[in-house]
Amino acid sequence: MELRTHRKGGPELAPRLAMHLGPLWVVRFWNDGHSTAKFVCWQCPRLHWVQDAHTNPPAPLHISVEGEYKWQQLRAEGIGDFAPDDPAFSLDLFDELVADLYQSSHDIDANMELYLRERDEANDDARRAELDQ
Repeated sequence: MELRTHRKGGPELAPRLAMHLGPLWVVRFWNDGHSTAKFVCWQCPRLHWVQDAHTNPPAPLHISVEGEYKWQQLRAEGIGDFAPDDPAFSLDLFDELVADLYQSSHDIDANMELYLRERDEANDDARRAELDQ
């Protein structure tokens, strides 16, 4: 009876684990009742016979732009930060926007490194206000 209880929870738990771990990990679900093993998809709540059922992750629907030290500026829930020209997301942004996002990220990193050397709060606040603009 105890094994049957755990067996019922496996199909729900395995996709949640795969989504939590992300694409760098491979999760296989063993179905003891049918004696089969399938790959758990980290992108969708399904089980697949092949490891890479989806060639590219779907482009996120909600993207935020955040400036933070040593992080890319584009963020999406469940994905984290990613580069504006990352081919896995196929955003197809125009070159000027991609360059501007990289430059902005570089400027934020440079400002933080300057602050770490100077430790001047007033100058840092002024530079951050300028970067926010």
